[in-house]
Amino acid sequence: MPAVQREPMAVIGAGSWGTALAIQLAREGHRTFLWGRDPVQLHAMRVARRNARYLPGAEFPSGLVVETDLSAVFAEAHDVLVAVPSHAFRETLAWLHSRLRPEMRVAWATKGFELRTGLLPHQVAREVLGPRATAVLSGPTFAKEVGAGLPTAMTVASHDAAFGTALAQAISGPNFRVYTQTDIVGVEVGGAVKNVIAIGSGIADGMGFGANTRVALITRGLAEMMRLGLALGGVRETFMGLAGLGDLVLTCTDDQSRNRRFGMALGSGRSVGDATRDIDQVVEGVPAARAVYEVASQRGVDMPICGEVYRILHEGGPVRAAVQALMGREIRAETD
Repeated sequence: MPAVQREPMAVIGAGSWGTALAIQLAREGHRTFLWGRDPVQLHAMRVARRNARYLPGAEFPSGLVVETDLSAVFAEAHDVLVAVPSHAFRETLAWLHSRLRPEMRVAWATKGFELRTGLLPHQVAREVLGPRATAVLSGPTFAKEVGAGLPTAMTVASHDAAFGTALAQAISGPNFRVYTQTDIVGVEVGGAVKNVIAIGSGIADGMGFGANTRVALITRGLAEMMRLGLALGGVRETFMGLAGLGDLVLTCTDDQSRNRRFGMALGSGRSVGDATRDIDQVVEGVPAARAVYEVASQRGVDMPICGEVYRILHEGGPVRAAVQALMGREIRAETD
């Protein structure tokens, strides 16, 4: 295997996930610049050498530079990794566009359809950035565990084989393994749909329905994910991998998942507003539920679980009625 080039990297987005990825890159020997929009938060992180708000348990490696001056970041960084919520993705890319050097490559760890347009992140990136080497980083991960250096596996998807391989090599290490592939659509659909299913799984657990129900929701949720992904041009095998089944199981079963905890709060009787305040961070499955519902409706894709989650979150549908609607559906072949 050729030696990995330890090029300087920029991570845009100083939330829990951006911070964790910056830590991992710096841990593997890259001079890594971490930038976010809040200079007060960045100053506190620079002084404390940790992200006290979003990832307090993870100390920053010496190679991680918290930078408030974006011009300084782009003067040194070789490539850029964007880690912002889906609702901020287009705005962030537009803001970065004029600052990118022609040779800079852009990757993202953003998951979810754009709500206004129904576009996947790679489609938004193409509109905003034009022709440029790009990649998506996705898979079953929690920021806290990546920050702690616990064993983790992810997927990088890119149509540019050289960039996909370079990014995988850059971020991989003794406890962090990255696989490469080219199915960007499948990887991004998996990352969007799993958050909606996780809210549904959390609702069922909050109502006390048990392990049987949870597994049924995961399994049938995977079927919905595959149906939408294939309709949009994804590859079936992708949904059985890290960015599909792997991310779905993780998000539906572990309480580190904000989407699962949000669903559990709804299932136990909390309102959408109260559950949102309880989490106090972005719950990506909430806007994703609307986007997935609208894209599926436009494409004529049957997604009953996602549809019921949408109705609970955005139409005020009662939780128990959603369960009854799902259980009362017409009997059909499992493989349909």
